[in-house]
Amino acid sequence: MPATSLEARQANIAAIAALPTRVREAVQGLSADRLDTPYRPGGWTVRQVVHHLADSHLNGYVRVKLALTEDAPTIKPYDEGAWATLADSRLDIDPSLVILDGLHVRWAALYLAMSDGEFAKTFHHPERREPLTLEQHLHIYAWHSRHHVAHITRLRQREGW
Repeated sequence: MPATSLEARQANIAAIAALPTRVREAVQGLSADRLDTPYRPGGWTVRQVVHHLADSHLNGYVRVKLALTEDAPTIKPYDEGAWATLADSRLDIDPSLVILDGLHVRWAALYLAMSDGEFAKTFHHPERREPLTLEQHLHIYAWHSRHHVAHITRLRQREGW
């Protein structure tokens, strides 16, 4: 991944900061039946997507903190598909929305305080061949934020909700 411009970095941090509001807007007014609708055939339900965002972004935030405080740590991957089938993925989405609210305030603040040298720090993901920089990680999670909100908003558009 090429070097990121300051403008791109700022846009990615803004995407991280905006995610809780964007998710809340995307799910506003959805009934339980609609929350339990898959965004595509064989895909997760809207409910599972919201809980996945909390799970994934908690892991992502911890990975940033590990990379900032350790020397190129190896992180532990998790089976996101299996996590999406656990009992807590069937709960109301409010607890995950609350997690996203607090988490993203902290995550954006952490990114805003980081130096260029800190964005160059790395961690090793066992499923990747090369270390991942925190700059790359920011880019991935900004994309991830937009990607999953789009799953919900496109479903709403397609279904006329």
